[in-house]
Amino acid sequence: MSDAKQEDFLARVASLKAELAKSAAKKTEMGCDEVATLDPESNDAGSPSEGDLEGLLSRINQLTSGVAEEMPAACPPKGAAPKKASSPAVVTAGANPAKAPAESEEAFVPLAPRSFAEAQLTPSAIEELILKFLMARGEESGTGIATQVRLPFSLISDLLGRMKYDQLIGYRNTTSLNDYVCQLTDIGRERARRLNASCTYFGAAPVSLQTYSDAIRRQSLQTQSPGVEDLTRAFSDLLINPKMLTRLGAAVNSGRGMFLYGYPGNGKTSIAERVTKAFGEYIWIPRAIGVDGEIIRLFDPSQHEVAPQQISDGIVVERQIDARWVQIRRPTIIVGGELTMDNLELTVNHASGINEAPVQLKSNCGTLVIDDFGRQRMSTDELLNRWIVPLEKRFDYLNLPSGKKIEVPFDQLVIFSTNLEPKDLVDDAFLRRIPYKIEVENPSEAEFRKLFQIMCPIMGFEYDDRAINYLIEKHYKPTDRPYRCCHPRDLLMQVQNFCKFTRSPRSLNPKTIDFACSNYFAVM
Repeated sequence: MSDAKQEDFLARVASLKAELAKSAAKKTEMGCDEVATLDPESNDAGSPSEGDLEGLLSRINQLTSGVAEEMPAACPPKGAAPKKASSPAVVTAGANPAKAPAESEEAFVPLAPRSFAEAQLTPSAIEELILKFLMARGEESGTGIATQVRLPFSLISDLLGRMKYDQLIGYRNTTSLNDYVCQLTDIGRERARRLNASCTYFGAAPVSLQTYSDAIRRQSLQTQSPGVEDLTRAFSDLLINPKMLTRLGAAVNSGRGMFLYGYPGNGKTSIAERVTKAFGEYIWIPRAIGVDGEIIRLFDPSQHEVAPQQISDGIVVERQIDARWVQIRRPTIIVGGELTMDNLELTVNHASGINEAPVQLKSNCGTLVIDDFGRQRMSTDELLNRWIVPLEKRFDYLNLPSGKKIEVPFDQLVIFSTNLEPKDLVDDAFLRRIPYKIEVENPSEAEFRKLFQIMCPIMGFEYDDRAINYLIEKHYKPTDRPYRCCHPRDLLMQVQNFCKFTRSPRSLNPKTIDFACSNYFAVM
């Protein structure tokens, strides 16, 4: 850019800044209270409108960006450090994914909404939550109400003022600047009773289904590719041979599903429980999802482990985290013989009117383990027919109590763990949708000895190679008994309990080994 053009640009920017300062001064002279009470429909000629100020700022930004584009190769002043490229802004949930930069897809962070529209909520929906909360609590300050519904106090404060004007609540006394203790009026109490009759929920404000679906897409297992180091770390406390690790690595990278089958006691469940550790550690999920006035409770403290918030620099510091979301470790949900068809659908509590999310929804972006597959209370055909389409399409359909059917993400690694042959349980159509069938084989003798070396210090024993030789030669080889991964732990536990009872030191010798094997292998 030439010197003449640069001087002209600086003059235009200075003129606009002066105009902006003059408008701001006029607004200050009017007083904040007067400006706040202006009718939004009217446009006072003597006062600057928000649109005017935004327009001036927009013009300055356009001029500034124009100069930046014209000076790509401009050198910094002598002695000045070169400017670092700014990191991409974190795209908030619900933003158009087509416009999101590729870099931001890897770092989903829900930011606090600045308006009800940005939160995809209506003031009346939050008003209902506040009325039901005050009916249960009796009275509460504005900040306490904001904490309860997990929204910024700036949004709740304006809404409380409107509710007071409508005579739904009254102010009992003040607690701090611009905050009051609120309680229901007779009108508000009567409305709260009617609302409670249909749904008693008054927790965190719900997140829209579209926002939740976008968040799952950006935190999906499909976007990650765990390597050898990741799987080695995930299975660091298990003895996994390299061949098994390679097969597991390919299945985990598919992000779809697998069969783990083989004899009982070889660690199928232990392997399935640790697969999630190979992926990113934390994800964000909403506490509740709202669909057409229905509440779906997603966050489950019994299944989800809350993780400490990882606050990064930049835009996240300027805007707080959206408290309607909770950061958890990637979930690993295990269901066994208790699994029924009801666990795969929305469960409605008719007393409260709240919908509980099914297990597949709670396990999104994590792992869902179907343990002891084939022994569920529901038949395998029912389960497979229910999931044959979600496993292929990566989305599921759920029915709301109102009869509406909604589409939800089906984004987890589904692991079927069974002691039976997969081909004896399911047909070819389903086996095709679970492309990885991994047999967890019996350990070799060398691996069996290694397991004793690992378990002995953990359980308070000194490893004795002579004792293990005696165990193998006396109790395994003569009967051609197969080695199992669970035997070292279980046999050492038998010896441990025997030593506790006899008040003798913990040691592995022929006497204690014979005692343990006589109990453990009595009918095996």
